[in-house]
Order: sequence, then structure tokens, then C-alpha cells
Amino acid sequence: MICLYAVLRRKYLRMNFQELRSIIKEKSNKGTFAASSDWLQTKIFGLKKKELIPIISEIGAIPEDIGHDSTEEKLYAKVSDIVLSKCFQELGLQSSVNTERANCADIVAKSQFHNYSLVGDAKSFRLSRTAKNQKDFKIKSMADWKGDNDYSVLVCPYYQYPKLRSQIYGQALNNNITLFSWEYLSILLENNISENVQVNISNLWNICSTLSININIANKNNCFLTQQNEIVRLYLKLSETQFNSYFERYKTNTITRGEIEIKYWETKITEIKQYTKNQAIKELLSSLKLNEKISSIKKYINFLGGY
Repeated sequence: MICLYAVLRRKYLRMNFQELRSIIKEKSNKGTFAASSDWLQTKIFGLKKKELIPIISEIGAIPEDIGHDSTEEKLYAKVSDIVLSKCFQELGLQSSVNTERANCADIVAKSQFHNYSLVGDAKSFRLSRTAKNQKDFKIKSMADWKGDNDYSVLVCPYYQYPKLRSQIYGQALNNNITLFSWEYLSILLENNISENVQVNISNLWNICSTLSININIANKNNCFLTQQNEIVRLYLKLSETQFNSYFERYKTNTITRGEIEIKYWETKITEIKQYTKNQAIKELLSSLKLNEKISSIKKYINFLGGY
């Protein structure tokens, strides 16, 4: 029994990203969503910082084998929120994940030492999804959700932010919404940044207010990540070489992850080529959700008939 307990504890407490991914899949197929979320939150909040850091750099990429709008995808999104909340905890903040998702921020965090609070929102995207618009980042919603809190922090993969121009940059500047990244969080934790009586990291949540001083209206929609990088680098007291080396490592990891996702789709292509005609028709009908569309129309017609 002792050996079995040790194996289970090692499996569920000392997890890497692939292990976390397997647990999400397992939990999405049994029990309620709320129960699975609570279970995963307990495990993730129990991780040590050195176990959390490798997960941070991968959580921003949704695995390609997770179905769109599936329970598994929704649970993955919830886990992203939990990981972000755990990051705030490791930075010395009190942080919790909201159970209500409607019309409110997913995460609330408070400084234990410097009397400020923030709301946070975690974003993860598929590597296969390159076309993103301003609605994907919910900047305006982040401004509304801030409420009486001092700051509002959006966290998504650094390289998923628009490269040149986007309204999200102007919106962030106008509303003082911090466009943070999983990579920034990893660098902070790897450099053992944590608030205490002497250390106050609120300037990192106030970057857009700092940037807006020197950005004119004509340029407000320009990407400001280069200037933001400099602010983060100087805060950490890292040389350009040191700071850039972190991002080179993240790029390498993302490329490796991308190759894994490509192999998944290549395998699917091979499988599809082996389909019989009937299998192919069945799969096509399922992917187009034609029966569901017909059912929806029938329900609406029936509703009108009884109106």
C-alpha cells in the first residue's frame, strides 16, 4: 500500500505538462466539470515552483488532439486559469480562481504587503490557429472586469500577440490593461521574484500606464512589446543577452511542440486516407454537424407552431 500511495502521489503531484495533459483528458471523461476543476486546482496549487515552471511555458498552446468546444477543451481553459493563479501565488500574492465565469474575470489576486489588487485572465491558443482578432483577447472586457481593483492583467503566449499593429494595443493603453505573457511569468519565477515588505512588483502590472506617457495617439495601435520587454528586463536587472536567452529557449520549446502537433495531424491524414467510402461520409457528416443543424431548425419550427 505504501508503494502504491507513493506512485500515485508522484503521478499527481510531480507532474510535467504531458502528465497534466493526460490527467485533463482523464478527468474530462468522468465526474462533473466542477468536481474535476476542484480536483485539478488542489493538485496544481500543491505543486512546487520548480514543478510549475516547465508547465508555464507549455500551457499557452492547446494540444491539437483536444476537440473544439469539447468538455476537455473547457477543462483545459480552466486549468490555464488555475496555473495563472498559482503563478500569482508564487509571486507572493494571494490569488484565487473564480467559480463563476459569466461576466467577471477568471482570477483575482491581492498583494499581502502593498495594498493593491488585480484581476487576471489566462489565454491559450492552438498553434494551428493563426488568425486572431481583438475579440480573442477581450481587452474591453478586462477593463470592465477590473471594477474596484487596481490592475487588470491578461496573460497569453508572447508570440501570439500581433506583431505590428492591432487595436488591442490602443485599447490596453487607454484602459491600462497589462498585456503580460506566460514567458514573462516563467522568467520572473526562474529569477525568484516574489513580493515581500521590501519588494513591490506592482510596476509590472502598471506597464501600459508607463508606456502611454511617451506614445502619441497616431501610434497607439502599434505593437509595444519591444518597449515592454525593456521595462521587464530592467526590472529584473538582466543583461540583454541574459533576457534574450530565455526567449530563445522558449522559441526552441515552441518549435519542438509544433513538430509534435504536426505529427498528430499527419497521423490523422494517414488514417483518413484509409477510410472506406462509408466511413468518410460518416466522418464528413459528423464534422459538418448537419444532423444537429436540422434538429435545431426543427426545434425552432416546433416552437413557432406552438407559439
